[in-house]
Amino acid sequence: MLLGEYQHSVDEKGRLTIPSRLREGLGERFVVTKGLDSCLFVYPLAEWNALETKLRALPLTRPEARSVVRLFFSGAIECELDRQGRILLPPNLRSHARLVKDAYIIGVSNRVEIWDKETWEEYSQQAAASFEQAAAHLDDLGI
Repeated sequence: MLLGEYQHSVDEKGRLTIPSRLREGLGERFVVTKGLDSCLFVYPLAEWNALETKLRALPLTRPEARSVVRLFFSGAIECELDRQGRILLPPNLRSHARLVKDAYIIGVSNRVEIWDKETWEEYSQQAAASFEQAAAHLDDLGI
């Protein structure tokens, strides 16, 4: 399980260190793609393959399905860590997540998310303000 919140910096070449506690859960190779809420999603290969299967099953006749498939696949890259535990994020992914320098890397159960520091702090603050209200509706989802 991928858990925790970590701060790291993107260097001038676009490299980002993946925290050691998350590396084991991600495995030797993993996929990074454009995520929702202006962040990047990082999937272990097994999770990516399961998501890929579901996305391929979406009907091409639905515009929203085509849009989601395009977003996830067009931005996706397969990564592996260098000797220092870093990945190289290409400019298109850094731009999507507004990553310039400071980043948060968070574990979200079956994936990792990479956020620009300011964007994550704003999102966290807004989410915390409505956390109890959102939690009250979890029973509607069977939780």
